[in-house]
Amino acid sequence: MGVPAFFRWLSRKYASIIVHCVEEKGKECNGVRIPVDTTKPNPNEVEFDNLYLDMNGIIHPCTHPEDKAAPKNEDEMMVAIFEYIDRLFNIVRPRRVLYMAIDGVAPRAKMNQQRSRRFRASKEGVELVDEKNRIREEILARGGYLPPEEIKERFDSNCITPGTEFMDNLAKCLRYYVADRVSNDPGWRNVTVFLSDASVPGEGEHKIMDYIRRQRAQPNHDPNTHHCLCGADADLIMLGLATHEPNFTIIREEFKPNKPRPCALCGQIGHEIKDCQGTAREKQGEHDEFADSMPVSEQEFIFIRLCVLREYLARELTMASLPFPFDFERSIDDWVFMCFFVGNDFLPHLPSLEIREGAIDRLVNIYKDVVHKTGGYLTENGFVNLERVELIMQAVGVAEDNIFKKRKEDDIEQRGPAYMTTGQFAPQALGRRDRPEAVQNARHQAYDMRMQSREQHNKSSAGPSDSTDSKGLKRKADDSDSEPEPEDNVRLWEEGWKQRYYKTKFDVDVTDEDFRRKVVKSYVEGLCWVLRYYYQGCASWKWYFPFHYAPFASDFKDIKGMFTEFEKGTKPFKPLEQLMGVFPAASGNFLPPTWRSLMSSPDSSIIDFYPDDFAIDLNGKKYAWQGVALLPFVDERRLRAALADVYPDLTPEEVKRNSLGSDVLFLGKSHPLFDFIQELYRTESLEGTEIPAELCHGIQGLPALFPLLYILYILSHVPMFITLTEGQPSQVKFKDPHYADDFVFKAVLLSGAKMPNKVLKPGDWERGNREPWRPQLGFNPNRQQAHLDQSGFRALGHVLRGW
Repeated sequence: MGVPAFFRWLSRKYASIIVHCVEEKGKECNGVRIPVDTTKPNPNEVEFDNLYLDMNGIIHPCTHPEDKAAPKNEDEMMVAIFEYIDRLFNIVRPRRVLYMAIDGVAPRAKMNQQRSRRFRASKEGVELVDEKNRIREEILARGGYLPPEEIKERFDSNCITPGTEFMDNLAKCLRYYVADRVSNDPGWRNVTVFLSDASVPGEGEHKIMDYIRRQRAQPNHDPNTHHCLCGADADLIMLGLATHEPNFTIIREEFKPNKPRPCALCGQIGHEIKDCQGTAREKQGEHDEFADSMPVSEQEFIFIRLCVLREYLARELTMASLPFPFDFERSIDDWVFMCFFVGNDFLPHLPSLEIREGAIDRLVNIYKDVVHKTGGYLTENGFVNLERVELIMQAVGVAEDNIFKKRKEDDIEQRGPAYMTTGQFAPQALGRRDRPEAVQNARHQAYDMRMQSREQHNKSSAGPSDSTDSKGLKRKADDSDSEPEPEDNVRLWEEGWKQRYYKTKFDVDVTDEDFRRKVVKSYVEGLCWVLRYYYQGCASWKWYFPFHYAPFASDFKDIKGMFTEFEKGTKPFKPLEQLMGVFPAASGNFLPPTWRSLMSSPDSSIIDFYPDDFAIDLNGKKYAWQGVALLPFVDERRLRAALADVYPDLTPEEVKRNSLGSDVLFLGKSHPLFDFIQELYRTESLEGTEIPAELCHGIQGLPALFPLLYILYILSHVPMFITLTEGQPSQVKFKDPHYADDFVFKAVLLSGAKMPNKVLKPGDWERGNREPWRPQLGFNPNRQQAHLDQSGFRALGHVLRGW
């Protein structure tokens, strides 16, 4: 969720939800590395059943890290991803399920944010290259020293998007990795491993939530299942609460501010590129033996315990003297819904609501009054009561004028901490176990803090000064903080703010009631779409908010009839179509040549979708990354019409990458379900046979055999992928440098058709509890039969359909 301040606010308000992870390290004996035995009890004194990995939060830091040297090639990136997953598996040690989900084709509402991010990344990359060249010339001109410039192709992180060759290679490597671990690691052998790669539509975290919802609806679901979800996005906290599972934990990297980063020009630590002076590098070690190493501390992990957060919210949301019995689970849903107003990935946040200003607490207080007065909750099973939402918005709207004025006053008064103390009063990073150094003389320390604060206050009241910054350090001449801030033409703190806002942001007059209602209507639809997305799945793949800015809370009037229902039967984009919708022209090298030309050719009918430059509206913020990228929205009909002419140019490999896939399930030979599945394939009695829940930790579904059979096998002492299609094998070489050439490794995994369209909705089980609930299934009647030799099995994977 696009709310950078949410986790910071949450962890400060409810500090006990954070626990530092205990990680057992591998040992080394006589030069041989001894891995951690993950079959032993978890050192964190809690046993997790299921581990879910939002893989994009792993792929990005492993391919282009910010605090250490970047991998030299794609092979090193893959190994880094494997090692990261190994660390997480070692910490969590799941006993039942490991679900690895990579972002697939996203709903259109999400694609707009992806488009903004990728255009920004491309623009910042070009600007960084220009800045490096300019500073390099200046330093060399004055006789400074810089290491010779490496001729190295810049890694374009935009390739981490469904449909690219990189994501296709990543899926193959992960299949190999999982099959290896299931076959050889004792901790993995009885774990059911799912891999949902980029060919499966949907965001990674929402594919995970779909799986959890489907399993919760099964009669054999264990309500004591302990879930652990890995990811750093704030929306994972919301999604974890939305499951209503009593045992849900989130694991993420511990945030440590002010981590040293190497200069992008000289590679030294301690300064940024704009401060580079071109000084010779100091010798690292007596004989410069550490010249190529960077002082990097290993990132630590923390647990976010949602069970504890639920206890906090229970105390805060419980309401007495209600005209009806209080339902805590319903109030949790309402709290999640109210957090959408301060920001999410699909809607811009309302101008008057900022987390740092206590917006969520303000909404909770208003919410309690509304529930008392109206006698009901805001949401139910993913549906919104718009009448009650309007009451909350009107209450916020009454205070909007005062909110904007107070924000301006606070901005003038708050110059940051004038003096950063040390010792036990110093701020500490979340999850730190080491205790701060005790203050020797508390009275003297307090006196210093008062005097420093008074001195800073006198300087600020006397006028602007660049002698010291917020930490008492001398500022550089070109420090961004000393640059004049851009003019704010809206001036929300002055009379007439609504007129100026609509004129500046939308280029319409505030008296245009029809336009304002159009913006509010789209925002109301967005609120309904987001809540449905969190609780039921994607209600519409094509819906999106068609404006760059949000309306005011006071504009929410008569909204009851603004939303009826979303269009039925919408389909997601195909992967290459999404690339055309989110990529700038600079990243066109990931697309087929004729498709690429549509981004840059002056004769292209959609050339306006790919501007070379675009404005960024800071919208009251200080940094460009916080602003709004004013990019044109992609017209889906025009895009599809233009692509219709270039579709015939796709190669068979590109057609394959442009198709939608399905989840793949891996089982070790010792897994209780292995023999059952093998017998189904042997007897060709696959259709209509239900998986016994007792053989797979309560997981239920129907297996299906698909036309593609991937066998990772030993051939000429080199591990390879062999694709069997209509009896004609074709070899795709894949060699892991970590294994010797004579390494014997055998595994089988089956994959193929897409998952069924049926998505479990809240209440489905209650409405159909008279008979076992069965999802809509569809089998491929032309499936290919495969006869497999049992002696060749080390791991078996297949798809379970109907979850």
